[in-house]
Amino acid sequence: MIKPIMANPQLLFSSEKQVSIQNIDDHIFRSNNVFVSILREDLLHKEVSGNKFRKLKYNLIEAQEQRKDTLLTYGGAFSNHIAATAKAGQICGFKTIGIIRGEELGIDLTKTLQQNATLRLAYDCGMRFYFVSRSDYRLKNSTSFRESLKQKFGDFYEIPEGGTNHLAVKGCAEILNENTAEYDYIMCPVGTGGTIAGLIEGSLSHQKVIGFPALKGEFLSSEIENFTSKNNWELNKNYHFEGYAKVNSDLIAFINSFKKARNIQLDPIYTGKMMYGLTDLISNAFFSENTRILAVHTGGLQGISGINYRLKKSGKSTIKV
Repeated sequence: MIKPIMANPQLLFSSEKQVSIQNIDDHIFRSNNVFVSILREDLLHKEVSGNKFRKLKYNLIEAQEQRKDTLLTYGGAFSNHIAATAKAGQICGFKTIGIIRGEELGIDLTKTLQQNATLRLAYDCGMRFYFVSRSDYRLKNSTSFRESLKQKFGDFYEIPEGGTNHLAVKGCAEILNENTAEYDYIMCPVGTGGTIAGLIEGSLSHQKVIGFPALKGEFLSSEIENFTSKNNWELNKNYHFEGYAKVNSDLIAFINSFKKARNIQLDPIYTGKMMYGLTDLISNAFFSENTRILAVHTGGLQGISGINYRLKKSGKSTIKV
């Protein structure tokens, strides 16, 4: 007898709406005769926002079609993907399991949840955590590690770290549509490469996609090439600020100034670095006059609290929210 499954992705994705495009007025942009707009993907959903909404869409539909009632995925302590998967699972009726990098976080879970808003959100949404050492986490794609998870948790639908797979790319391709056809360049932050791969797939022949990696490393290009055969894209690796979740006073000041001037919140891990890099490129005449640029706001705002916690501990200025 086939067991009934109550999970229903439509409880979340039926609310999908057309997001707004906001024009950005800036003296640097005006003086270089460049037009910049921001696609407000961050407004898709409060907790399952931006690219996470897009990446999860077809994965959750596939999980339902496979009659799975449990989602299992991976991430660090401040992962947007972990938080979004937990919330999406709660809304749609899936049980969720998070394989979390850092076994020390599980020693005193109560203390961890008090200090970490990301894991607290996921926990409150019903996610079950399995904390592993960083050395074991690096083995997460091995057959032995996955077999151990099956023995421990039973049957589940697996979603990769960051949510990137071919179904995620399919969802991210839907970010672009007839309303974005007029733009010459599409800008986006890059984590695991799924979002930019989707944007490349959804882009038109006259458009070029530029990604701003949030972390160091030369592996991203090959990861992106796994999901697209198009060549109308490039990665600008000059604005990662020394690595994933690394920030400095210049970036914090830029994010705060941007918010004050335009009432648009950027996050310090992804969108802040993208907009900082884009502004710097324009100020150095990287783009031809009359170029139309669309920057994709991929959400991720829940991660601000984790960065601010670290900044406060070190006595540094924080991000205003």
